[in-house]
Parts: sequence; structure tokens; C-alpha cells
Amino acid sequence: MTMKKTTISKNSKLNIIKNNLKYFFQSFVIILSVFISFFIDDIRKSNENIITKNDLVSDLIVSLEDDLTQIDELIKILQKSEKNILEILNDIDLNHKNLSNIEAIKIILDIEVGFSFFPKDGIFEQLISTGTFELIKNNELKRLLLEMFNHQKDRNYATSQEIDQWNIITRGEILKKFRIRFSYNSFDGEFYGSRTLNTFDFDTDYYLSNDFYGLLSQAQNYSNMYMRLLSDIKKSYDTAKSLSIEELKK
Repeated sequence: MTMKKTTISKNSKLNIIKNNLKYFFQSFVIILSVFISFFIDDIRKSNENIITKNDLVSDLIVSLEDDLTQIDELIKILQKSEKNILEILNDIDLNHKNLSNIEAIKIILDIEVGFSFFPKDGIFEQLISTGTFELIKNNELKRLLLEMFNHQKDRNYATSQEIDQWNIITRGEILKKFRIRFSYNSFDGEFYGSRTLNTFDFDTDYYLSNDFYGLLSQAQNYSNMYMRLLSDIKKSYDTAKSLSIEELKK
């Protein structure tokens, strides 16, 4: 009787162990399946994020190219303006012997130092807001983009705002002194349209004055200062474009 009870007890324990092993294995399979599911989902999300990052970097390249075109056009305008400023200054130095009144007025009107560079930062903002900026592998590209759309952007706005304010006052002063009247075609020209000179009253005394000479010298200073800033920005944009193209190859 005792042996029978012992045998039953052993069988019972063995069954318990088998059941426990069965439940443990089932639990292990379930937990492993969950972990595999999470792992696969993480890989899927990671791949989707990389695709999104590459799409945004591709869009960034297009945006950088548009900005580079804008920078080149602005530099051309400033270079032409500097040439015009020097031509007027030389004419004043020669007591207005080189240019006729209408030539001088037309050249003065072609002096433009108030155009500003407005960067397209929408794609950069998308990279930041979607969290895909951190997926960029090239640390130099990340550093440069942060520099371009923070420090350089603030520096550009501060400088262009100063020049714009000065240009508004100066432009009004010149139009008043020479009683200039012109028509304006809003749909012509690269940025803000084109003007056609209608009438003017040439003020020789003001043209030869120290005040006007000083305004031209300041315009020349602003032109050179902004061209230098745009040249620095252009270098950053050219480098960022090259690094972005490399990023897509990784």
C-alpha cells in the first residue's frame, strides 16, 4: 500500500513538472513572439523613418539650389549697384563732367542695396519637427544646417534689416531732392518689378553736395558688406548641397 502511494505521488509530481514545463514553453513562445513582433515593427518604423529622411534630404537639395539661384541674382544686383555707385562718385569728383543729367539720374535709380536674401527653411523645419534630422548620418551636414538656419539666418536678417531701413530713408530723400517721377511694372523684373523714368528735376547743388556723396559712400559700404555676407552664406549652401548628395548615397 505504501509503495502504491509512493508511485502515485511520483507520477503526480512528474505530471506537475510536465505541465509546468508545458506552460513555461508556451509562455516563452508567446513572449518571444511579442519581442519578435516589436523587433520587426521597430525595423519597419526605422526603415520608414530613413525613407522619410531621404525624401526630405532630396527636397532639401532642391531648396538649397533655389536659394543658391536667389543668392547669385542678389550678388549680381549688388555688383551692378557698386559699379553704378563708383560711376556717380567719379562723376561728382569731376564736377559732373562725365555724365549728362538724365544719365546720372538713371544710374542713381539703378543703385539697389535694399534687396534681401530670404532663405527657404521649410524643409529644415520639417527635418527637425519630424525627428528625422537625427537620422542624418553625416555630423558635418547636421552641424552646418544648424549653423545655416540659426546663426547665419539671424545674422542675415539683422544685417538686411539695417540696410533696408537705411535704404527706405535714403531712397525717399533722393526721390524728393530730384523730384523724380516714374511708372512701375509689378510683373516685370527678377524680384520686385521694374521702373520707367517719367520726369525729374535735376538738383545740381545737391548732386555735388557732401550729403549726397556721403549717402553714396554709405551705399557702397552696405553693398560690399552684404556681398561678403552672401558670399559666406553661398559657401555654406554649396557645402551643404554636396554633403546632402553624399548623405543620399549612404
